[in-house]
Amino acid sequence: MTETLKCIGCGAVLQSTDPQKPGYVPKASMGKEDVICRRCFRLKNYNEVQDVGMDSDDFLELLNSLSNKPGIVVNLVDVFDFEGSFINAIKRIVGNKKIILAANKVDLLPKQINKRRVTEWLRKSAKNYGLYPEDVCLISAHKGFGIDELLQTIEKHRDGQDVYIVGTTNVGKSTLINRLIEQSVGEKDVVTTSKVPGTTLDMIDIPIDDQSDMYDTPGIIQAHQMTHFVTTKELNIIMPKKEIKQRVYQLNELQSLFIGGLARVDYLKGGKRPLVCYFSNELHIHRTKLEKADQLWKTQLGSLLTPPSQPQDFDFEQLNTIHLNTGNEKKDIMISGLGFVTVDAGAELDVTVPKNVEVTLRPSIM
Repeated sequence: MTETLKCIGCGAVLQSTDPQKPGYVPKASMGKEDVICRRCFRLKNYNEVQDVGMDSDDFLELLNSLSNKPGIVVNLVDVFDFEGSFINAIKRIVGNKKIILAANKVDLLPKQINKRRVTEWLRKSAKNYGLYPEDVCLISAHKGFGIDELLQTIEKHRDGQDVYIVGTTNVGKSTLINRLIEQSVGEKDVVTTSKVPGTTLDMIDIPIDDQSDMYDTPGIIQAHQMTHFVTTKELNIIMPKKEIKQRVYQLNELQSLFIGGLARVDYLKGGKRPLVCYFSNELHIHRTKLEKADQLWKTQLGSLLTPPSQPQDFDFEQLNTIHLNTGNEKKDIMISGLGFVTVDAGAELDVTVPKNVEVTLRPSIM
């Protein structure tokens, strides 16, 4: 029986017949050891991205096969974008397996934040979605923070079984896998990492010991994240790379904040107050009067209000406005895949975003 060869970068089955399909390598490379497909090679060496034509349903179908397999699951979420990176179908996908919730990118949160409070908030938020993790770990795959603790937690719960790393795109799954391999085996950059959604195309297995493996599963594409409304270049602007610096804007009633040109927050009622913004430090925020906001958005998109850099890529006919009231406690307005704004109690606001981008109100974690 012929052994199926897979790309060690993305897990796609290697083939040398169709350059347009996943897993393509030139015939001459097929017999070599540790082969990566042409797509991974270009991504790794030139940061060049090739679309492979897989959608959310394809990814979910690949992951659904997990429910019948023994093992434990490490569900990786983005602590900076928990609601945007949480997989609602996680229980259905993993069956009755034990789940460890690993919150990545903790290095992006302001240093003054209380880590114990963040852990409690994550547990409570997961419970609201019907998920009861065995343990919650705060990590930074990029910086290496919390990786040893995560490895110890995995070992404590896995009972000799396989480990499946599950998460959405852009959550840092492949970076985490590379860290885990580096700390346990000593090899660097085995798995292709990228900010581009859908880098891992099939399960990649990495041996833990003689009996069990760790699997890097495909990242699930969340269509409700802002990351799917920008180009690869713009993704580098909206995705934070270092600790977020809070930006405070004093707003009167009937003033607006533009988050780049991608989202708009209209402050309607509640007296003069601060709105505290937590977005990528590279993302420009602009304050204006509500009466000027519509005109400004249309005339300054792509220049003062950017990203997007190409106004023609932004569809003003496909926007959604969500009315919010912070009630009697401080709240965070979460814009999926972008960041959040913290607002004190007693405020009324409208948030306008591209259709399908999710906006949620949560008790503030700050």
